Amino acid sequence: MTDKQIVELSLQNQERAHELLRKTHIMEILSEAGTDAHIVGSLAMGLLINHLDIDIHVYSTDVTLQDSFAIMAKIAENESVIKIECRNLLHTEEACIEWHVWVKDDEDKTWQIDIIHILRGSRYDGFFERMAERINDVLTTETRTTILRLKYETSGNEHVMGVEYYQAVLRDGIRTLGQFNKWRELHKPNGIIEWIP
Repeated sequence: MTDKQIVELSLQNQERAHELLRKTHIMEILSEAGTDAHIVGSLAMGLLINHLDIDIHVYSTDVTLQDSFAIMAKIAENESVIKIECRNLLHTEEACIEWHVWVKDDEDKTWQIDIIHILRGSRYDGFFERMAERINDVLTTETRTTILRLKYETSGNEHVMGVEYYQAVLRDGIRTLGQFNKWRELHKPNGIIEWIP
């Protein structure tokens, strides 16, 4: 696939992601529940390509299982939602409830929407929004295309965090899949990568 085709695929998938959010009314449901919701991750940075996922961070001054489950019950009413998983991390330094929602789009493709319900004022309050903002600030056409190409070329069976691509390309000058694979051998992640350019 040419660079131009990769960029076009990315733009198409980003539009599909926004359409899916409109169709499921997720952002409206989160807002009506009194939360402060932000799209983060690859969609916020225009770096979504072939891994069909959307990351949303949701903030509340008081995060409870009861309130979070009530929000997710509203989201689950949409017939395109096929599965929901929950991880209670309120008693960790992450201070959140992690939701994973699988949704079918109009083309019968399955998307994963990660909704992280975070306690306002906790360690990661706003962190990933700042990360996305800084990455957007430093991206060039060349580095954006490189990241999209690496994401496209990476095996679908392998879990790679988006921040690994961003760090490798933006900080360490990685440009090819071979270089990236070697880079990953030397930079094995251990939990959340707290890197902002």
